Amino acid sequence: MAEPSAGSEAGAGGAQPRQADRLRDILRSPGYLKVLVFCALIGIPVSLASFWFLVGLHELEHVLWVDLPRGLGWSAAPWWWPLPLLLVAGVIVALVATRLPGGGGHIPASGLHTGGVSSRALPGVVLAAAASLPFGAVLGPEAPLIALGGGLALLFRDLVRAPATPQSTALLGAAGAAAAMAAIFGSPLVAGVLLIEVAGVGGPQLFAVMLPALLSSGVGAVIFTGFGRWTGFDTGGLSLGLAASSPRLDAGDVLWSLLMAVALAAVLHVVLASARLAAAYVRTDVPVRTVLCALGAAVCAAVYALVTDRSPADVASSGQATLSELAAHPHSWGVGALVAVLVCKGVAYALCLGSLRGGPIFPALFLGAAAGVLLAPLPGLGVVPGMAAGMAAACAATLRLPLSSVVLVVLLLGSSDMIPVVILAAVVAFVTAELLPVGPARAGAGR
Repeated sequence: MAEPSAGSEAGAGGAQPRQADRLRDILRSPGYLKVLVFCALIGIPVSLASFWFLVGLHELEHVLWVDLPRGLGWSAAPWWWPLPLLLVAGVIVALVATRLPGGGGHIPASGLHTGGVSSRALPGVVLAAAASLPFGAVLGPEAPLIALGGGLALLFRDLVRAPATPQSTALLGAAGAAAAMAAIFGSPLVAGVLLIEVAGVGGPQLFAVMLPALLSSGVGAVIFTGFGRWTGFDTGGLSLGLAASSPRLDAGDVLWSLLMAVALAAVLHVVLASARLAAAYVRTDVPVRTVLCALGAAVCAAVYALVTDRSPADVASSGQATLSELAAHPHSWGVGALVAVLVCKGVAYALCLGSLRGGPIFPALFLGAAAGVLLAPLPGLGVVPGMAAGMAAACAATLRLPLSSVVLVVLLLGSSDMIPVVILAAVVAFVTAELLPVGPARAGAGR
């Protein structure tokens, strides 16, 4: 290897001070400080609006799927229940998409992003989300929340007649979106990391630098875990030892997690490609084909309920509530029910991604968790490592945001014990998804 020249060393040594001076100059500028203070202030109304928005969605979902069936004499929603609800959802979303500014938000098949946020689109975003999510769309609330938070931030800026510059628009939109996202994930850390990756800060170079570091840290965690157990020596750590409910990782957990990550990335690649095809199909005749795709998702939920004698809400929902039930009682799901929910929810997920309005995160998490529970009986694999690796792989393969996937899954698990397999599964699934052939729809749309 060639020795670095003195000039290159001086240049490298002077780069960090120059960057520090530049950051200091930015922080000292009055315009930036005003934007920073304004971002802190708008976090209050945006968080309140996001909170009540989520409460409204949850309450409406409970009315439609629990209170209304009981009021009509059923102990639970019958198998055909998703058909009329998703029919209504399809009709309302089709009307919003064709008649209101912003079209109710972007089609979720295009991925999670912050572009196109505006205050004019807020009514359509709220109405389309209220028609999609409580009525049984296989989508989560994160995309409408990003649009809601960013749009409200810009609306408040206009109300106080603050200067509208490209920089302030970008900063306020990101700040509002982050405040809204913290409401659904319950953590500002997840919201911040997610917004950094979604906004594409650093571009491809960010991923090129981050992936090796993330992967090596995961491998290092596996090595430290293994050697600590095999030798009996302790290197010290930051754990307080408050809980030890998670099983210890072993070689089987790591091996199966890697194989599961590859398989889930390949399967979800097909699901996302199908979603983009559904979006292209809807685009040619939005009023009719939005309704048809919504009804197709309803048929998937109805078929699942008929085949398994379980609730159609297992399929016709974001999966957020069902994920908690699956984690609490994984053994109450038979092999047939797990296979059926994976197939039916996967198809319904693709149809909803291409037609209705919402976000992709929670259905992906549920599909990964269900796959982990299904494969948990494999030799050397357990339920907790299987679910952890499955959720991380599915989230990373769907969102193409590996770091956000790791942080989110670790937060959901409430423990750091599964971090090694979570990191490895997320990185392997992300790389696998990126290396798979790019379909024409994605190639034309860009990232």
